[in-house]
Amino acid sequence: MKYCLPFFLVLIFGCKKNISNPIDDRPATSFGQVFDQYWNKMNVNYLYWDIDTTNWDLVYSRYRPLFDQLQLNNPADMSRSVGYFRAIADGLIDHHYTISFTNPPLKDSSIDPSVDHLTRISDFRNPFSFITMDERYLDPGYLYGSDNSNSASPGWPLVTLAGTIHSNIMFFAFNAFALSASYSSSGGGSVKASLDYFFDRLQNSTGLKAIIIDVRDNQGGAVSDLNFLAGRIINQPLPFGYTRYKSGNGKLDYTPWIPATVEPQPGARAATAPIFVLADRYSASMAEILTMALRTLPQCKVVGETTFGATGPLTENALYNDGAFNVAGLLSVETSSTEFKYHDGLIYEGKGFSPDYPVPFSASAIATGDDPQLDRVLALIQ
Repeated sequence: MKYCLPFFLVLIFGCKKNISNPIDDRPATSFGQVFDQYWNKMNVNYLYWDIDTTNWDLVYSRYRPLFDQLQLNNPADMSRSVGYFRAIADGLIDHHYTISFTNPPLKDSSIDPSVDHLTRISDFRNPFSFITMDERYLDPGYLYGSDNSNSASPGWPLVTLAGTIHSNIMFFAFNAFALSASYSSSGGGSVKASLDYFFDRLQNSTGLKAIIIDVRDNQGGAVSDLNFLAGRIINQPLPFGYTRYKSGNGKLDYTPWIPATVEPQPGARAATAPIFVLADRYSASMAEILTMALRTLPQCKVVGETTFGATGPLTENALYNDGAFNVAGLLSVETSSTEFKYHDGLIYEGKGFSPDYPVPFSASAIATGDDPQLDRVLALIQ
């Protein structure tokens, strides 16, 4: 799920430099040329060559002869090329990385290595939305919000849930980072009401025993929500990591690391109550960034599963010397435009962020209406 960079980072590195040795971007007339464009653009645009173990030179020597044997106008060869691209991308660690095909015969084909990896693990499960089920934990008077017009993805409405548990535990769950857009729009009334409930309780926190923020099954969205939401919990800037970008055509041409910081919202009060973040293997992108940012607070703990591992923000390639690119007439590649390093010096791309208290998903418990991960949080609070 895409999320864009904060405006202050765009201002610092928002002008794409004119770099030497530009890549030949003319329409390809052979599959060999297609592969050359793809391979060269990956050399330049892919961010993780400093830590990715893929031998990109070996990829060229192995696959260039195979692409030379394909014919651009042969349907069977077109399908065969998808298999080659899938094999090439399989080991890449960028969990935002996808390939979509723009050529009409292949328009229904796509490649998503991170999802392919997920489906191959022994305990694979499909995403599960906890929001509706967890209403039963909340005190009467909780607020449910929904907004179809300001969602993180078409056909995927933004859903929020705000309320208390045992009258003194604040609970807020949401399925996408489209909160600030919905809050200020005419169609987000119920979302705004649930957010106001949450924000008001944070402002009037006397007697508040704990705060629970649930980002399970949340695949990200707009980075503006980071300040909009986490900025209500702090009253001074919160450094939580670093970002950097590519500075030239070389595989290891990088800008310096730039501090990443959550900025407090006007009038915000610092939360003093314990904070618990519920996260699972489908917490991705901005859901992970929020989790990691809040975890830098001394009173915050994470409960659930290791997150998805897609921590590198996405933005338009026109701004940077990296990120998404096209190979004219055949495919479009989406890849991270920013490398993110956490404040502990580690990069969690392709790995995910581990919880302080691991609690696996339990289909049998869910079938009875029970949520073991939320149960663990409540036990920790008591």
